[in-house]
Amino acid sequence: MAGSSVLIVESPAKAKTINKYLGSDFTVLASFGHVRDLPPKDGSVRPEQDFEMDWELGDRSKRHMDEIAKAVRHASKVYLATDPDREGEAIAWHVKELLAERRLLGKADVKRVTFNEITKSAVQDAIRHPRDVNQELVQAYLARRALDYLVGFTLSPVLWRKLPGSKSAGRVQSVALRLVCERESEIESFRPQEYWTIEAEFKTHDGHTFTARLTQLDGKRLEKFSLGDKGAADAALERIRPMLFRVGRVERKEVRRNPFPPFTTSTLQQEASRKLGFGATKTMRTAQKLYEGVDIGGETVGVITYMRTDGVSLSQEAIDGARALIGGTWGDAYVPDKPRIYKTAAKNAQEAHEAIRPTDMSRRPDQMARYLDRDELRLYELVWKRTVASQMASAILDQVTVDIMSKGAEAVFRATGSVVRFDGFLKVYQEDRDDDGEDEEHRRLPAMKDGDDLTRGALKSDQHFTQPPPRYTEASLVKRMEELGIGRPSTYASILQVLQDREYVRLDKRRFVPEDRGRLVTTFLESFFPRYVQYDFTADLEEKLDDISGGRIFWKEVLRDFWLNFSKAIDGTKDLTITQVLNALDEALGPHFFPAVTTPDGKVVDTRACPHCGSGRLGLKLGKTGAFIGCSRYPECKYTRPLAVAGEEGEQAEGDRELGNDPETGLPVALKRGPYGVYVQLGVAASKEDKPKRVSLPRGMNPADVDLEIALKLLALPRSLGPHPESGEEILAGIGRFGPYLKHGDAYKNLPPDDDVLTIGLNRAVVLLGNAPAKKAVQGRELGAHPKDGKPVKVGSGRFGPYVQHNKLFASIPKAMNADEVTLEQALELLAAKAAKDTAKKGGGTAEEPAADAAKPAKKATTRKTPAKAADAGSKAATAKTGKAAAKTVAAKSTTPRKSTTKAKTSA
Repeated sequence: MAGSSVLIVESPAKAKTINKYLGSDFTVLASFGHVRDLPPKDGSVRPEQDFEMDWELGDRSKRHMDEIAKAVRHASKVYLATDPDREGEAIAWHVKELLAERRLLGKADVKRVTFNEITKSAVQDAIRHPRDVNQELVQAYLARRALDYLVGFTLSPVLWRKLPGSKSAGRVQSVALRLVCERESEIESFRPQEYWTIEAEFKTHDGHTFTARLTQLDGKRLEKFSLGDKGAADAALERIRPMLFRVGRVERKEVRRNPFPPFTTSTLQQEASRKLGFGATKTMRTAQKLYEGVDIGGETVGVITYMRTDGVSLSQEAIDGARALIGGTWGDAYVPDKPRIYKTAAKNAQEAHEAIRPTDMSRRPDQMARYLDRDELRLYELVWKRTVASQMASAILDQVTVDIMSKGAEAVFRATGSVVRFDGFLKVYQEDRDDDGEDEEHRRLPAMKDGDDLTRGALKSDQHFTQPPPRYTEASLVKRMEELGIGRPSTYASILQVLQDREYVRLDKRRFVPEDRGRLVTTFLESFFPRYVQYDFTADLEEKLDDISGGRIFWKEVLRDFWLNFSKAIDGTKDLTITQVLNALDEALGPHFFPAVTTPDGKVVDTRACPHCGSGRLGLKLGKTGAFIGCSRYPECKYTRPLAVAGEEGEQAEGDRELGNDPETGLPVALKRGPYGVYVQLGVAASKEDKPKRVSLPRGMNPADVDLEIALKLLALPRSLGPHPESGEEILAGIGRFGPYLKHGDAYKNLPPDDDVLTIGLNRAVVLLGNAPAKKAVQGRELGAHPKDGKPVKVGSGRFGPYVQHNKLFASIPKAMNADEVTLEQALELLAAKAAKDTAKKGGGTAEEPAADAAKPAKKATTRKTPAKAADAGSKAATAKTGKAAAKTVAAKSTTPRKSTTKAKTSA
């Protein structure tokens, strides 16, 4: 309609919501995210042509742009209302460029509008205040996209050539991967140090008890490692035992704790990880739903503001709403005198946006429960509580420190604690921590004053060991990236996801563990491209991108400076040999793959010695499919093994854990992890043809519990439980492809999870076999001869259930039909239907005249929904072969479908 307006957003969900806010003159359409991108091939960004860029419109995007163009052709105004961030600005620019290519800009006035929340008032206010597309934000996007492309499409081929088996490299992802790998190296190189502490129990004159820790002895302040062993701790205990104690000094001070700012993208991902167990991707996906709109009483409305933001500020409307809610719910004491104003502390904060908050503070989580699913409600409640708490009064605590001294001041103990005098914002919200530690400040101490005599009770010493730094969680990794200035709110989730998709890292107990593939890539980049995985270099580049968006620097100038040095670094690897790569990797990762092992008697074991030939040295090798460990005496010694995979502490998920030697054969027994899980192995594979015996661990068995005794029992499977009391046939227990099982004659029974294949006895096995469905009747039971060739028709049972068989033709028996009661007539119907179906599928014409006597039965079988799948893998191949042969016969011997019926029937 002439004079109408078109508003373009990113997602159809948002379009649906906004469409209800605008009048009939508006048409709201979705671009479905980015409408075009750089083609994934060389030459899409051309540095030699001053970074000219090619853009490609995807097939799906073309359909959406056609619809947008059709609407714009009849419009007088076009509003580009994509998300209010750099990516949204870029999408608006792409849409405008595509409309210009179709010569539609002269017919309509195209403007950019943004809104931080999807509410009627926010959308209508944005329409009243349009602007032009921000070219500086677009240029920052173009620079970022070009940088990512140039790194990926220039560095990745070097990786593929010099480090076979590796996948692609990314500008920011590689730096995040380095963080994970460096933390793992710290953990591996960590050596625990012993230290001891001494605590005493004291009782006041009115009978209250508390504990305190020794801080001074004989005038010397005790540092962490002052008591370094049991001897020192015992000596201190003997020194203290005869002493009498009193309260030396009581210090009280008032402490105020201020609330946390409302959520940014980073802090939301961190808290959702800690409190809800959400990954970054799940957090953003759930937040997107809350932002785009929820059906509340027939009205679709966004319930939180835009979720990709660095900003911590709140609108005045939100502040006023929060303060009114706080006063009305908890009283004026919980409302601070002045509104709390927060400022972004991030070094490289993106263009200012409001923090993540509810669009209407009066929508309490308990009221929203009926409109949201469980995950949406939990995340909404987190946002609501954090926002409300950010405008509440400070918590007031009395912090108490008590020094307890011996009469001669030879020994001093200290106890700390605190009492909450006013809970303030703690009434609503308290932030979690990544790693809980001992927090004595929250203990409550009895009333004491200087000089009070105390009775000493139990006196004890405790041994401690220093702990390695913890592996990164999603929350702590995002926090660290933010501290270093790496990435931006819109990229954190995708960075973490890409690292997992490329199998460079894995999440184990919600913590990132680098895969060996990831460690190899990181070591390669650190060895040959150190500048481009440095934290400060990546952060400086992010700052330059911010300068571009702020109009302080020209975007192509940044690209020229980067490409000048980067292209030289790439050229420098042209003469790099595989031997150089291997030497660098072997030197850097040797301690990881070949850790030092010391026996209880102090002997150092050479873990690089080849276990097969004894004289070779193990080292890293590169093959077509990637890296592996091999012997230096190749080809005389062909010993190889896959790279070790380090696992979580306590899980013993190493690639190789030697358990000992088999007393009968003398061969080594090892616990290993392969692509299909953990297994035990007897002996060593000297070549690919040499297959040592392996047995998978049963489901539920903890690898950390496996010792030599358990491994030998597993390797001895299947084991005999004894003869069945009725049939006399032996019952075996073993582990197969589908887990632990019992075998009695031709019958198999999977073991339930509660039964152990290593300990189950004969009586229990008989009970389980007795309760199992009788399958023996369908194992190879002959029903009679086929009327066409006199060959037997059989009933059998395969992986996909019971079936009937004639020659190489298999037909599944429907679930509604009892396999034990199938007759020859029924079997012939099923086989005829299967043959007709296979012939038709292969293009052999219409079903033939068996057809004549089997057409009706075939139809009947189809009505019963006879499964088309073969009974097992073998029957699949046999059926395909039979159908192919039937089709060939029909094609070779028939001129018309009518004449082909007899031949087809015979071949079927």
